Amino acid sequence: MSIRGQSEKKGSSIHFKAILWGVLPLILLIAIIATIAKVGTGIESEPAAPIEVLNVEKITLNDDGIQVKVLNSGPEEITIAQVVVDGAFWNAHFTPSDTLKRFERGTIHIPYPWVQGDPHEVKLITTNGLIFTGEVAAAAATPVPNGKLFWQYALIGFYVGVIPVGLGLLWYPFLRRFSIKGMHAILSLTVGLLFFLVIDTFEEGFEMASEAPGVFQGTGLVWFGALLSCLFLIAVDQSNERKLSSRTLEGSRVSKKIATGIGLHNFGEGLAIGSAFAVGEAALGTFLIIGFTLHNITEGVGIAAPLLKDCPTWKTFLTLALIAGGPAIVGTWAGGFIFNDTLAALFFGIGAGAILQVIYVISKMILKESEKRSLSPVSWMNFGGLTAGIMIMYVTALMVKF
Repeated sequence: MSIRGQSEKKGSSIHFKAILWGVLPLILLIAIIATIAKVGTGIESEPAAPIEVLNVEKITLNDDGIQVKVLNSGPEEITIAQVVVDGAFWNAHFTPSDTLKRFERGTIHIPYPWVQGDPHEVKLITTNGLIFTGEVAAAAATPVPNGKLFWQYALIGFYVGVIPVGLGLLWYPFLRRFSIKGMHAILSLTVGLLFFLVIDTFEEGFEMASEAPGVFQGTGLVWFGALLSCLFLIAVDQSNERKLSSRTLEGSRVSKKIATGIGLHNFGEGLAIGSAFAVGEAALGTFLIIGFTLHNITEGVGIAAPLLKDCPTWKTFLTLALIAGGPAIVGTWAGGFIFNDTLAALFFGIGAGAILQVIYVISKMILKESEKRSLSPVSWMNFGGLTAGIMIMYVTALMVKF
């Protein structure tokens, strides 16, 4: 055998051994876990009480009565033995069965004559005697998904998202009259707007997380979504810096980032509106539409701020309005038709992370420009802009808090 052949054979052998040592710990770990799962730990003990967790995900009211969608998020199989509605035991039909395995969903059909506007309480009793409760604050027929409702929800999202953002962008010609210091103050105002939005987004995410099944760790999903989305966008931003060749490109890119972050936040607003109409709370849904529309007009100012030294076309503003406002339409559909607390918590986390990354980008832009022009990045004008941004969002948010 030639020296070259011996060298290749030796290299192949070393490569195989390296792979073996990399895979061997994983194989042993799987073997240990499988052994523990099959044989057990050897400690014999019975829990003081049965471990059962049944989550009431959605209650639907229609002409046939009450339908309750549930999820078994506990570690054990659950059998629903009895159904109690408003203190009375009631017959029910179960789909697919009254016994649910872990992570299995089911629907309980209860032929109960619910009363319009009245509160109702549904209690589910398992064979082990545990009780799980679902409530309807004010009974109303659940909207049935159809083409007409689909477009009505789309129109609501358009009113709440695209229109107010577009109206805010109309301030662009006025904003261009500001000096360099004035532009920095407007950018600081944008940071204030976004800072309020990120706090609000986290709060909404944690609220959804508290309603999600505990096994899915909703609070963790909010934090993980925020961290990973923020770091991902920062990494993408840094990888594109070498391709940045002009101020116009930079301003346009930052505006699109702001619009994307705000769009993810507006997706959450759509969720709230769609959910309100889905459970029959039309008055609340209408109140949210008015409040969010007034609240979102200020977002257009923040999106336009990085473009003050550029010459954007009307197509640019149209694109930005759609990016920021369009997700409100999707959110309204999701809230009205397929709302899920766990996914909502994750989306809110992703939105918060995106907004945090935009705050980082704008702050870096202000620092860079101030250093270039020998200006102080922490001036009274910038502080005033930041404070004004927070106050504007706070005051307008009062219109949608309930």
